[in-house]
Amino acid sequence: MTDQTPPRRQLEGWPKLAVDFGPLLVMFATYARFDIFVATAAFMVATAAAMAFSWALTRRIPAMTWFSAILVGVFGGLTLWLKDETFIKVKPTIIYLIFSAVLFFGLYRGNNYLKSLFGSAFHGVSERGWQLLTWRWAIFFLVVAAMNEAIWRLFSTDIWMHFKVWGDTLLTFLFALAQMPMLMRHGLKLEDKAKPEKPGPEM
Repeated sequence: MTDQTPPRRQLEGWPKLAVDFGPLLVMFATYARFDIFVATAAFMVATAAAMAFSWALTRRIPAMTWFSAILVGVFGGLTLWLKDETFIKVKPTIIYLIFSAVLFFGLYRGNNYLKSLFGSAFHGVSERGWQLLTWRWAIFFLVVAAMNEAIWRLFSTDIWMHFKVWGDTLLTFLFALAQMPMLMRHGLKLEDKAKPEKPGPEM
């Protein structure tokens, strides 16, 4: 008997956007009316709500969401407990450094973790393409980690908040978009559905 286990449900469209970016928007909106500490508390609550929302729709919480939520809880908790906004500001740096280290470690070990995570979404990409993509993302994460450190250390909390919510997100989107030409040169198929065959002449 063949295994008829249905594939796992995945978040798509606006539910995915709500889970990925909703907590950041809540943090930004709260900071606009209160301060960084109230915004941090709101961020923690919104992150927990996003996880519950993901579970309600798919009956699972992705590993990346768990990882981010744990760091939000740890650094957000330290921020509120010690009344020191440094912890919530340094959280993105820690996340990006961990992402970069994991990707570099995978390349060193001969394992491509990006391909393991997103291979089903990028059909046809060659091994060379995945290797280049992994190198680029690993370096990108180092760059944005350095940017986050420079901005929170040299500028006001207002500027850091705008960078975290808007600048960081825009940079990541533009960088991902900029990888498409390279991926297409290395075999990316944008249309994975075969065109229906034209019926032949009746005999």
